[in-house]
Amino acid sequence: MLTGVQIAVIGGDARQLEVVRKLTELDAKLSLVGFEQLDHSFTGAVKEKLDDLNLSEIDSIILPVPGTNSTGRVETIFSNEEVIITEQILSKTPPHCTVYSGISNEYLNGIIKKANRRLVQLFERDDVAIYNSIPTVEGTIMMAIQHTDFTIHGSTVAVLGFGRTGMSVARTFQAIGAKVKVGARKSEDLARITEMAMTPFHLNDLATAVRDVDICINTIPVLIVSASVLANMPVHTLVIDLASKPGGTDFRYAEKRGIKALLAPGLPGIVAPKTAGQILANVLAQLIQDDMKKRKGKTT
Repeated sequence: MLTGVQIAVIGGDARQLEVVRKLTELDAKLSLVGFEQLDHSFTGAVKEKLDDLNLSEIDSIILPVPGTNSTGRVETIFSNEEVIITEQILSKTPPHCTVYSGISNEYLNGIIKKANRRLVQLFERDDVAIYNSIPTVEGTIMMAIQHTDFTIHGSTVAVLGFGRTGMSVARTFQAIGAKVKVGARKSEDLARITEMAMTPFHLNDLATAVRDVDICINTIPVLIVSASVLANMPVHTLVIDLASKPGGTDFRYAEKRGIKALLAPGLPGIVAPKTAGQILANVLAQLIQDDMKKRKGKTT
């Protein structure tokens, strides 16, 4: 239970509603910032404006999956008001206050450091990333079907990156009949790709490997699908970029060449917000409970 714990949920999309539901069930006291247009109400949760929040009582702050943008602005689907997180705001919270976010950026890292608070990036956790790969894969399949005029079965699919998402994507596309090749750098990943009966290639050879692909799915958050790579792709190739913004594709050159390239970060929140929200809610509940126990242990 989270009885007595004060939590500020600041902004977010439909996934945050599952987080709110879970935490209120555990008897936490929630302040919802950026939710004034939400019709639904939760027992134990109060809609507030950031300026009216008693920050000195907040034990945890939960930000949306993207965290903030480069100027501190928080995504607020259920509000038209601008919500900006600053170092001054964080400094008004108790020293033990922990900030939870899906991912981070230079701005958020900077104000966290200056305010001397703790930041937990949920998507750096293996459990969250692996669970989250399930709706990501389903969303990728949906996009592939919507934006092609051929079946996935029998098509040649290149998956770039063999991390937690890349592995799930590659395995699922193979299971529905695609001829899957996977690009990676580590020798152990190339060995595992071979063991899984897919075609491995080193990312250094990417420009050559994409000559015959129908669908290219990128999971690497650096510019890897460059102009030189796109120049070697068939014009009918569909590029689906799952990496966090701005993605790993030269979208300008793709458009110039006539290749359809789609940036699709945050697919779980689009295709399965309830499931994606429950994944985050369960992990957050456990983390906050563990943090509460640690604080109690220090004071006894």
